[in-house]
Amino acid sequence: MLSYNGTNYHGWQSQDNAVTIQSELAKALSIILSTKIEVTGAGRTDTGVHAREYFAHFNFDSEFNNEENKNIIYRINAILNNDISVSDIFKVNDDVHARFSAISRTYKYYISLNKDPFTKEFSWNVFGKIDVNKMNEAANVLFEYIDFTSFSKLHTDVKTNNCKIMQAEWNVEKSMLIFTIKADRFLRNMVRAIVGTLIDVGKGKISVDEFRKIIENKDRSEAGYSVPAKGLFLEKIEYPKDIFSENNSITQ
Repeated sequence: MLSYNGTNYHGWQSQDNAVTIQSELAKALSIILSTKIEVTGAGRTDTGVHAREYFAHFNFDSEFNNEENKNIIYRINAILNNDISVSDIFKVNDDVHARFSAISRTYKYYISLNKDPFTKEFSWNVFGKIDVNKMNEAANVLFEYIDFTSFSKLHTDVKTNNCKIMQAEWNVEKSMLIFTIKADRFLRNMVRAIVGTLIDVGKGKISVDEFRKIIENKDRSEAGYSVPAKGLFLEKIEYPKDIFSENNSITQ
């Protein structure tokens, strides 16, 4: 289990001639465990996107006790840059996959309604009047659909654009406007495109009915602007409770 500030990385997935979270984590594990380690993540996060809670798995022949776990975590964090932090290592059943075993993922997008030097690196500034009630009305429309082609990056290699959305809502906390969305899976660029389109609703550029039509038309060019990555956080990933090997669970 790890978290990261994605500002200085080209997303999660390893790429040639680019620094990524996956490549940095695999490199650190390979050094600590004195063998080449390949790491599989719970999914892609794009360049500049952050994660408060992220899971990845790797295969290793030996088991670690609690003291060894703590030592390995300490040594990994000593190697990794300060913007990546490993908080736990634990054993799971052999058939568990960090990506495919996940049952839900929750993202949050942070919008600053005022100019604030202390939030500018992790939120998008939006000025002017925003109708949050209208945005929540439009967000409720998302529950009526499963095909979100309109909010997907074009020319991706996925077999389906269907997703089951379980939560989608806007909340205001002081001068911060926060969008929370939970689903069984997400498409590339989906959350940022949804946020951009909902902001158009809040600004009065499109109506709730027009938002509905955008979903139904399944055309990315009709949806709104893809908002900046810096405000997007992967907040939580849920797995079935029975994934842990006997007598093994997340250490506290």
